[in-house]
Order: sequence, then C-alpha cells, then structure tokens
Amino acid sequence: MAVLTLMHITIIFIVMLFNTDSCAALLDSINGFGSLNDGNTLVSRGGSFELGFFSPGSSKNRYLGIWYKKDSTGVLKINDTGNLVLWGQNKSVVWYTSSLRRVRRPIAQLLDTGNLVVRDEDDQTPDANLWKSFDYPCDTLLPEMKVGWDLRTGLKRRLSAWKSTEDPCPGDFTYGVEFSPNRHTFPEAYIRKVTAKFYRSGPWNGLRLSGSPELRPNPLYDFNFVFNDDEVYYIYSLRNKSVISRIVMNQTTSIRERLTWIEAEQTWKRYSSVPRDDCDNYRVCGANGNCIIGDNPMCYCLKGFKPKSQEKWSLMDWSEGCVRNVPLNCYDKNKDGFLKFSGFKLPDTTNSWLDKRMNLKECRAKCLSSCSCMAYTNSDIRGEGSGCAIWFGDLIDIRQLPSGGQEIYIRMPHSELAKADRKMRAILIVVAVIGGVAGMILFGYYIYRRRNFKGETDRNETTDRNETINENEGQEEDMDLPLFNLSTVSIATDNFSVSKKLGEGGFGPVYRGKLENGQEIAVKRLSMSSGQGVNEFKNEAWTLMSEDRPFELLDKSLTSSYKSVHDALRCIHIGLLCVQQSPMDRPNMSSVVLMLGSQIELPYPKPPGYFMDMDSMKGDYSSTKPESSSTNDMSITLLEPR
Repeated sequence: MAVLTLMHITIIFIVMLFNTDSCAALLDSINGFGSLNDGNTLVSRGGSFELGFFSPGSSKNRYLGIWYKKDSTGVLKINDTGNLVLWGQNKSVVWYTSSLRRVRRPIAQLLDTGNLVVRDEDDQTPDANLWKSFDYPCDTLLPEMKVGWDLRTGLKRRLSAWKSTEDPCPGDFTYGVEFSPNRHTFPEAYIRKVTAKFYRSGPWNGLRLSGSPELRPNPLYDFNFVFNDDEVYYIYSLRNKSVISRIVMNQTTSIRERLTWIEAEQTWKRYSSVPRDDCDNYRVCGANGNCIIGDNPMCYCLKGFKPKSQEKWSLMDWSEGCVRNVPLNCYDKNKDGFLKFSGFKLPDTTNSWLDKRMNLKECRAKCLSSCSCMAYTNSDIRGEGSGCAIWFGDLIDIRQLPSGGQEIYIRMPHSELAKADRKMRAILIVVAVIGGVAGMILFGYYIYRRRNFKGETDRNETTDRNETINENEGQEEDMDLPLFNLSTVSIATDNFSVSKKLGEGGFGPVYRGKLENGQEIAVKRLSMSSGQGVNEFKNEAWTLMSEDRPFELLDKSLTSSYKSVHDALRCIHIGLLCVQQSPMDRPNMSSVVLMLGSQIELPYPKPPGYFMDMDSMKGDYSSTKPESSSTNDMSITLLEPR
C-alpha cells in the first residue's frame, strides 16, 4: 500500500504545483460568473464531502460525482529531520524516508525529469540530495533513471510491474540487473516471474547487451551500461527532448516494453519489447541447447552434445537439455581443446567469472586450467577485443542470433575436435571442387561469348575497313608501328658493333641497342645475301606459323628438350595473338597471363597489323591500295603489351 499511496500523493503534489490559486482557499460554491474545471473540486464547509470529476476503475471517461472528503486521509510531510513522512488514518505512519543526514531547511522538489528529491533549500547540487524517487522506481523507467546496483550502499534499483491496471502494488514481474560481486560474475539484466527467471538480456559486451542485437545507436535515444567498482546499472537519455518515451514492465502482457507518445493520435505506441520471440524465453532448449528461431524444431543440441532424453526431445520437450557425446578428459590437458561458435547470445552468467584485464590467449589458458570451465570469450568486443569471461558447468539459455551475435569458445574433447577437423576438410574439398567446376563452366561460357562477339566484330570491322581503304586509296599506309632512320639505329647500336650483336638468323644478324630516351630495342639487319625483302622481313613470323613451320623461328639451343620447344612455340603463338590487325581480336593482359599459366587451347592468330601480303588480304578485305614501300635501308617494329 505504501507504493499506491505515495504515487497518489505525488500526483496530488503535481496538481498542486499547477493549481496554486485553487489551493489558496477551499471553495464550497460557485456563482454565475465562475466555473468548476476538471481537476478542481468543491469541498463542503465542514470538510465532510467533496464534488469533482473522476474516472472509476479502468474507465477513461470522466464523471461528475460527490464523495466523502474524510476518506482521503493520506498526508505527505517533511519532518524536522529532513525525511518525507506519509501519514494514514489516525495519523499512523504508512511510509517514510530514512536519510541519516540532517539539514537546516529541507524541501521536497519535483524536477522536470520527473524526479522527486528532498534536499537542503540552500544547496542545489545533485549530489547533495537527501533522497530521490528515481532510486525507488515502480513499473516505469524514465530517461536518466538507473536500473541496477549501487555497490557502495547496497541499493538495488529495479522495475516492478503493477499488480493490475487498477492496482499499482507490486505484481509478479520484476526487471533488474543481477550479478555476484564476491564471485566476480558477469552482470546482466533479468526479468523474473516471482523468483523464477523469465527472460535474460545477455551480458554487456562493450557495444550492447549480447542478447539484444536490436539495441543499437538510433535517432530516438542514447544508452549506456556502467560497470565499475561503485555501481553497475543501465541508463538511457532521449536525444530529442520534445519526444516522450518510457520503459514499462507490464504485468498483463508479461513484457518489458518501450513506449513512445504519439501526439497526433494522443496515445502511447510500442517502440520495442522483450521477450521478442520464443527463443527469448529463458532456458527454452535446456542445458547445452541452442535455439534458432524460424527452424522447426527450433531447439538443437550444440555440436559435441546429444539430447539427454531422446524420447522427450522427439516430442519437442527440451527441458532436460543435452549432454556430451564424449566426456572431457580434464587430467590430460592436451586432449581437450576449444571449438569456436559464432553469432551466439552468450550463456547465463550466473556461474561465470570475469576479469577485464586479461586478453583472449590468457583467458583460454585460465579456462583450460580448470576442469569445471566449459567456455570462454572476450568480455568486451570493441576493437580487437579485451577482457575475459569464462563459464562453469552447463551452458544455459543459448540462442543463435540472425545478426549481431558474439563468438564463444566451448570446451571439447580431442575426439570431437578431430571430427570437426575432418568435417571442415571435407567441406573445403567440396567447396573447392564445386568452385573449380563452376569456374570452368563460367570460363567456357566466357570463351563462347567472346568468340561470338568476335565474329560480329569482325564482320562490322570488315565493312568499316573496306570503307576506310576506299576513302584513303593511294595514300601512304598509316601504321602505329614506329619507323627509324638509319642514323638513329646506327647510333643506338654503336654502328652495328660486334659487341652489340645478339645472334644471326635467316634474314641477317640481330643487334641490341638503346635509343637516346633510354629505351632498349632489338634491331634485325637485313643481309643483302639473304634474298629477302622488306615485306618478307615483316611477314616472316606469321608466315611460318601459318605454314606450320614455327620451328624455324627457334634457336637451336631451344630444341634440346620437348618442354623448351613447347613453351617457346606457345609464347610465339600468344605473341602473334597480341599483334593481330583488329584490337578487338587481341587478348587483354589478364587473358595473356591465363594463357601463359595454363594449357588451354589457343585460338588461331589472324594476320598482324603490319602484314603486307595482298593475296592473303583478299579473303577478308577488298582494297585497291598498293603494297606499301619504304626508302629506308632498315625498319624496326617495337611491340608493347596492351
């Protein structure tokens, strides 16, 4: 009853703040010029009866009624010790604060945050408050209120649902932060139904509560979880002060919900709530069970575990949970290891241990040193992770989250780890095979499309080239390949010095040279005795390839082994593909790399850009352009990769 009466007194106090005129003197009548507004009352001269507006029970309607004035016997007052005192009938004390501090001028003040504080009128600093209502919440958590523990005083702040919509006495459901300071457990928030755990938030991981992935930065409110030597609590604040939002523990719906006031509709709308789904119900899959919402059934045993009762499990009775397939071999530490699980809501921290200073490697060693340690992870996932949290005994209330879950390392015997390794290798092999087959199919499709595209391009280019040749009939052939005069080539090769000579072929000797810009070139000097002309010189490589005589291009030193001959001929083939007349026919560098590094079949090269055999051009082109000629004694073509 203390909570009920205090709340009523607080509401009356608020009304008094905004209706000071009506409280200056009690009215027992109104005249033709006056009115009685909702919130004001008429009181009989003797104080026995009162007339005003009221709402009976849960009704939202307002009625005009008369009631016994003397039934309202509650009185709130500050005594000379600076404590609030609530008096009932016969001036009996119903409730009072117990501040040990005494002040000279105590006052009770309702702040704009909704916090009723008792303080010294001469001292307005927040820390000087003798008492504040925010330390004793009912069913509602307002912005700047804390839900948690004050470790210095032992004060526990938690929400208690109303017994019903008409009775604000504590109901069955409570919401608060729990942990054991003496055992260094990992704190987290729970909803309890009477004394039984009903819902668990998961511990704070530095960014959010691990079982609440939806708790992320948002435009409505900021939130934080404070955990230090003095306090552990959850708190939130609104980003926009014009927004009205609160958290309520609801007895009727058995949920903790966040409500937001919609001014246009004049109603409270639910913004979020927990539990969200069946997997949020505490221990729904039993010990060492994992809940996956949306699956049927939704409960599975963790890897390395099996149902304790297969018969009950088959009937979707998961209450007995799961047990290990193979017992742990604690005394031979080399036999046990850990298996990594991802995307989890961390287990119930009742039987946990926390050290914020340890890293993950130290945490693993700590867990492995204890036979009862079943799992470990980082307590803070920010950055690269820090802190150590370990669990003892069965792992309770685990669920797989669709996003925002956390990694945890669960202890396994050697045999289970070996199974996991074999399974992983099998998966990798299957993935590699599937990937290889898919890659070959895609590559074949790419070649098919490329050839079709080339065919269309060749036909289009033939038409364009015919038009271009006809338009430029009789003009000098425009070649992209550079030509050098004799003096430039002579200077580059030290006047064809023997020291610059690289070798000699059917057309004449080959020299190494360097131009004035530093570019290195190779120069073949046409020998008068070779009987070859300029056109033959330019056409040699492609002609030999087209006549199936590419071996004549090879130096004798390369013909000693099959591999050398094969590699050299492949390089010549690829080189001719890179200098085809049409740029669309030439392979790009990625294709060249693929050709050089594999044994895929190569397309037959088309005539190069400098090919001058007019007879061979007639099959693809129609032109009256004469053969090109050059008055230079020598010419050189520099081919660069695309």
